[in-house]
Amino acid sequence: MPQLNKPLIEFDILNQYLHTHGTPFVVAEGENILPADKQTNQYTIVILQGCASLSRAQNDVLLGFAQAPCVIGLAAGVMSNQIDYQVATETQCSGYYLPAAQALSLLEKYTLWREAFYWMTWQHRILEMRDTQLVGSNSYNQIRASLLTMAKWDESLRLRVGVMNYIQRRTRISRSVIAEVLAALRQGEYIRMHKGKLLSINRLPLDY
Repeated sequence: MPQLNKPLIEFDILNQYLHTHGTPFVVAEGENILPADKQTNQYTIVILQGCASLSRAQNDVLLGFAQAPCVIGLAAGVMSNQIDYQVATETQCSGYYLPAAQALSLLEKYTLWREAFYWMTWQHRILEMRDTQLVGSNSYNQIRASLLTMAKWDESLRLRVGVMNYIQRRTRISRSVIAEVLAALRQGEYIRMHKGKLLSINRLPLDY
């Protein structure tokens, strides 16, 4: 399996056994996937269509985007998590959710540990890459890494998400600093933007 490629074969196998036990959902853009009376850290969520954002409920720090197909919270039933997360739709999303404890029982019943391991390893590598980009880096390098991340998105997602908002929620760098760096990069024709959205990156200097 190539590094950082989403393990789609393993996802299909997991979905085959989980979907008959899930509560289906179709949620419009800009809404939370789970009902207000349910905590994300107690559920496994499977997104079959659409794109959602994952953020910490406490401080709204953006961890990333989950584009279908995707499983969130597959390991939530293994160990209690004191940090709650919010999964909100960036586009209309459909899929299903089920209690994390039930998902864990299904992994055990149908011997799905290999598939779960592949999926969780992929998620770990994505978060590891995020930490490499942000932890211990100065403001410019965090902004640069965020722009490079956006450049890899599907065009449809890139044209929906504002550059300023994404970088600020992801890094917590002040909006004034982000605006200054973006203006300099646009002036130097390193990036192209339109109405706050990223169109393309020509190249990004290593230092600011």
